[in-house]
Amino acid sequence: MCPQNSSPNRPRGRNYDGPFRKTPGRLFGMGLIRLYQLTLSGFIGNSCRHLPTCSEFAYEAVALHGLWGGGWMAFYRVIRCGPGGSHGFDPVPDILPDNCRWFLPWRYFRYAKNRPGVE
Repeated sequence: MCPQNSSPNRPRGRNYDGPFRKTPGRLFGMGLIRLYQLTLSGFIGNSCRHLPTCSEFAYEAVALHGLWGGGWMAFYRVIRCGPGGSHGFDPVPDILPDNCRWFLPWRYFRYAKNRPGVE
């Protein structure tokens, strides 16, 4: 038998399982993403160019930053995932910069695009 790694820093599931505020918007958004993962994702196949995949990124972004901010980050991530877009390791940022406001959604794209370490 292989030993189980019980490190608290290592995620155990496919999606984010850390602490987050359970507001109705977040739970609704995370439910929609999980529904996609369980139904449509199997038909489309695993063709994401990033790690974590776009649906995992969206789930974690909505859990950490809410439906509005996380939804915009997920939307821009899916746009960047196509041919000619970025690729590689692209995690969800833990903290958003101060200039990301709810009424300026294009700043989420600018922040995600210019992050260091993302090709």
